[in-house]
Amino acid sequence: MNTIYNSTTFCVVEICAMGAGLEKRTGFEIIDKSAKREIFIEGLLADRFREEVSELAGEGEATMEEIDDYLASFQSLMSQPMSVH
Repeated sequence: MNTIYNSTTFCVVEICAMGAGLEKRTGFEIIDKSAKREIFIEGLLADRFREEVSELAGEGEATMEEIDDYLASFQSLMSQPMSVH
């Protein structure tokens, strides 16, 4: 687990694990702190997330507000209550 982003509103954790066939699987847990909801994405959605975040960062110094706005686009998918682990 590697925290790759943390603001007052959102936190993003990259999670790497070995799958059943011993393939490396990477996903992201996106946490909305104010709504106390989260989502775990992997596969194609995680790949797209990585690309879009790279583009956002590649456009220059992205502000925390711009990153939070991007992460807010995932709020409608966040149905999992936040849990502490």
